[in-house]
Amino acid sequence: MTLTFIPPLIIGHRGAAAHAPENTLAGIREAARQGAKMVEFDATITGDTPPVTVLFHDDTLERTTDGVGAVDQVPFEILRGLDAGDGERIPTLIEAIALVQELGLLANVEIKVAPGRDVETAEAVMATLIAHWPEAGPPPLISSFSIEALEVAQAQRPDWPRGYLIWDKPEDWRAIADRLAVASINVNAERETAESLQALQGSGRPVLAYTVNDPERARFLFDQGVAGLFTDTPQTLLPVAADYPAARVTLSNP
Repeated sequence: MTLTFIPPLIIGHRGAAAHAPENTLAGIREAARQGAKMVEFDATITGDTPPVTVLFHDDTLERTTDGVGAVDQVPFEILRGLDAGDGERIPTLIEAIALVQELGLLANVEIKVAPGRDVETAEAVMATLIAHWPEAGPPPLISSFSIEALEVAQAQRPDWPRGYLIWDKPEDWRAIADRLAVASINVNAERETAESLQALQGSGRPVLAYTVNDPERARFLFDQGVAGLFTDTPQTLLPVAADYPAARVTLSNP
């Protein structure tokens, strides 16, 4: 089953990471305030048994908090006491789900796997999503760089769209995309050319590009047919998107 997914042109990256602490509730609110209709955030696991699912990007705490150590080795009670920027706390995935529903946002949940724990992370994230995501309305786009994580998502909710995140494109990228029946291919904007983007779009799936903050780069990518851009600053790119056909989201089972 391959799902069709047509995203908004502008997607807030980790909320609106240039304007509010990344992967926080404040960041999600800021993306909505700036006019984004969809937000992306990272979900991973804590050091609890069973683990708690939280929003966090890095494997370790140092870059974005006042804590130290590996995220998946620290209990949630300790993580919750850390400053994630401007006094924000590390939110749970449950809190993020509730907030995007409150704000009427679409969401891309990236499964950010703990090192060596791809399946365990994906199972925990999917369990939280399945338990708390409302059945009414559009489901989340589930993405990951981890093939194992995408396999878990495919097995557990084949009806939800999946995004194949790529850093270095393997030669068999299209076979992987077909096997996982992904709805989008999400690529690094700086690693792609007009020719490579055309090849990616030849798979019949929308191509999303991360992370784009420059209006001229955004215009180039839209001109090449890129379907959506992840950006740290939605307010900077929304005026560019206004020059292109309005996007909508559809989900179908062809």
